[in-house]
Amino acid sequence: MPVELGVWRVDQGLQAVLHQPMANEKKLEDLIEANIAVVAPHLMVIGRQVQTSYGKYLDLLAIDRAGNLAIIELKRDMTPRDVVAQVLDYGSWVMGLQSEQIATIWGNYVDKYRPADKGMSLDQAFCKKFGLSVMLDELNAEHELIIVASALDDSTERIVGYLAAYGININAVFFRLFKDGDREYLTRAWLRDPTEDASDSPDAPSNNHWNGEYYVSFACESAGWEEAKKYGFIAGGGGTWYSNTLQMLSPGNRVWVNVPGTGYVGVAEVTGVRVPVDDFTFADGGVTKKITDTDAVIATRTKYAESPENAEYLVPVKWIKTVPIANAIKEKGFFGNQNTVARPTSPKWVHTVARLKERFSVE
Repeated sequence: MPVELGVWRVDQGLQAVLHQPMANEKKLEDLIEANIAVVAPHLMVIGRQVQTSYGKYLDLLAIDRAGNLAIIELKRDMTPRDVVAQVLDYGSWVMGLQSEQIATIWGNYVDKYRPADKGMSLDQAFCKKFGLSVMLDELNAEHELIIVASALDDSTERIVGYLAAYGININAVFFRLFKDGDREYLTRAWLRDPTEDASDSPDAPSNNHWNGEYYVSFACESAGWEEAKKYGFIAGGGGTWYSNTLQMLSPGNRVWVNVPGTGYVGVAEVTGVRVPVDDFTFADGGVTKKITDTDAVIATRTKYAESPENAEYLVPVKWIKTVPIANAIKEKGFFGNQNTVARPTSPKWVHTVARLKERFSVE
C-alpha cells in the first residue's frame, strides 16, 4: 500500500490539518536543495540540474561522508515506469563519474546556485561538512538512488521494493504539504527504512542470508581512532541518523570497523549497549573512570544533557585486532555503507568479511 500521512491538532480538541496540493514540484526541489537534511542529513548537495553526457538533466546530486553519490530525482508528472527508468538511467551515468568530473559538477553548482561559496573547492566544502581535515582518496565507490514524490502510488512502491530486494540501492521518499491557518507544514515518510541495508528487505531473494557479522562505519581521523583503541569504543553522533543504528548492537556481536574512504581498521566484540558520551566509562588499573573526565577529544563532543538528539553515543567493545589508519585495509569490491551500523546481506559483504578474516588473521 502507498504511504498515507495525516496530521491533527490536539491543543483544541482533535482537529484535522488539511492536506494542500503542492503547486509544483519545483518548490519541493527548492526546499530540498536549500536543506538536504529534510531528505537525509548524511548528504551534501553538490549539483542541481546536472547535465548528463546524453543531454538529460538529473534534479539533484549529493554526496555522503564516505564519498558515495546520491541521485535525488523528483517524480513530477511521470508514470512509475518512466521515473524508475529515468533514475536507473541516471545511475548508469553517475556510476562512471571520476573525481575530477565530480569536482567540475560542484564548481558549476556553486557558480549557478551558491555564489556565496564561489571559490570554495569540493575538497574544502566536503571537509567542512563532514568534519574532516583531509579529503578522501576515493569518491563514488557506490551510489544510491532516491525518488522524491508528493504522492506515492502502488506501482512505484512495488517497483522500488522489487529493485531494492535484488540489491539495487534505491528508495523513495514521500512529502506532503499541510496548511493550518497561515502556517504550512511539510511531512516526510520513507518507503523503506533508510538506515537498513537495501538487501535487508523482507522481499529479498531467499538465498540472501546475513552472515552474522556487523558492519560499522567510524568517521574519524587518526587521533580519534587512537582514542577508540585506547578506551575501547565505537561511536556515532551529530544526529539520530548517525547514532540510532548503534542500538542494533548487543554484547557478543562482532563488528568490522571501516573508516569511510580509508579502509577497515579493526574487528571487535561488543561488550555493552549504546550510551551517551556523558555516561561512557572505562577501566583504568582496576578503577572505573568516565571518559568525560579525560582529555580525549571525543569527551568534548555534544553531551546528552546538551542535546539528546545530537549527542555523541558510544558502544563499548573489546578489540580483537586493529591496525593504524595508515595501514587500513582496502580492496576493490569491499562493502561500504553510509550508516554507522548495518547488517548487510549482500554478496559483497560476504566477500568482504572473508577477505578481512584473512587479512586480520581472525577465525
